[in-house]
Amino acid sequence: MRIWLDGGLRDLESARVSVLDHGLTVGDGVFETVKAVDGTPFALTRHLDRLTRSARGLGLPDPDHDEVRRACTAVLEANPVPLGRLRITYTGGHGPLGVGRGEHGPTLVVAVGETARRPDSTAAITVPWTRNERGALAGVKTTSYAENVVALARAHRHGASEALFGNTVGQLCEGTGSNVFVVLDGEIHTPPVTSGCLPGITRALTIEWTGARETDLPLDVLGRADEVFLTSTLRDVQALHQVDDRQLPGAPGPVTAEAMRIFAERSARDLDP
Repeated sequence: MRIWLDGGLRDLESARVSVLDHGLTVGDGVFETVKAVDGTPFALTRHLDRLTRSARGLGLPDPDHDEVRRACTAVLEANPVPLGRLRITYTGGHGPLGVGRGEHGPTLVVAVGETARRPDSTAAITVPWTRNERGALAGVKTTSYAENVVALARAHRHGASEALFGNTVGQLCEGTGSNVFVVLDGEIHTPPVTSGCLPGITRALTIEWTGARETDLPLDVLGRADEVFLTSTLRDVQALHQVDDRQLPGAPGPVTAEAMRIFAERSARDLDP
């Protein structure tokens, strides 16, 4: 594996960041996961724009989009895979052990790993923990992912591939690495970003391409929705056939199946929509 680190490609053994990097010591960093199809990243412009918004949310300098694009190209050429998970990580860089940043500048790492197409449907559970829709990091994609690690491990113990969060006022919010949509009376709804959810790239495209509505939804909508599906960079649109103990037979349902078809066709026509 060849990895981009601070200006050039390195092999796996020499690609090392400082043990005092702020991304490691205090989680002071942001990241993007980008789908790569036959060596071409999907929706890279949107991902870079969100990377910049996230960096600004932490007070980090704007990442150099040209450098990140060069890094993505170099990594994908050095590691050819038919379907890849391209990971862009941008941290506060070498710094003191406390919360304050150092003066060394940010660290940029780009790596890719091979992945496989997801199944058409999966299971999810709800978890007892909440997203804070009023928190300083609401809607910011940071490397501080321990909460998601804990929730996803709980999902795996229950035979599910995703965990779903409500927010502090009992509204449906998001998954650990996905956005959630529900179908009610034939209409597609998804929580608004004011719920505290991450403004997902696949979420935005699904809203644009299907006409889904952003709606404040109670968490218990999962118990009565006609269909439920997830969106994310590597899931695209994926139906849920089970939420907690509730079975959704026939998943993907007709509305979800149409959303899957639309997303597959539109994304195949334009790799940087």
